[in-house]
Amino acid sequence: MRKRGFTYIELLVAATILAILASAVVPFLKLTVKRKKEIQLRRALREIRTAIDHYKELSDRGVIPKGGPETMGYPPDLDTLVEGVRIIGTVNRKVRFLRRIPVDPMTGKAEWGLRSAQDDPDSTTWGGQNVYDVYSLSEGTAIDGTKYKDW
Repeated sequence: MRKRGFTYIELLVAATILAILASAVVPFLKLTVKRKKEIQLRRALREIRTAIDHYKELSDRGVIPKGGPETMGYPPDLDTLVEGVRIIGTVNRKVRFLRRIPVDPMTGKAEWGLRSAQDDPDSTTWGGQNVYDVYSLSEGTAIDGTKYKDW
């Protein structure tokens, strides 16, 4: 006499194998999500830093107003990069450097740590004179072991 179907033991073995496979996949998925966020963070930092560099270049060339001596040709804040700056010699023409301030994927907010040219390179407080650099406000650690705020 041949029995059809699965026995209880066969079901337990199959469920155990599936659980082992699932436990191996979950950490991989978490790592993939983290890697994707890190790529987004690098992209957002590059976008803001490129906008700051473009502002500085136009300021040094005299295309846009340099601002006070404390700005050293850098933007006074991130909002200036979005709102734009009047081009010298024109009435209503502005140059904008960012469409919007990118969201930090690690914090989920469009808020960034700022450094001015007068601040120390590892400073976590902003002097307020200008925006020379930006960094993530996340205290998290990257896959490579570095802190996101040090990127």
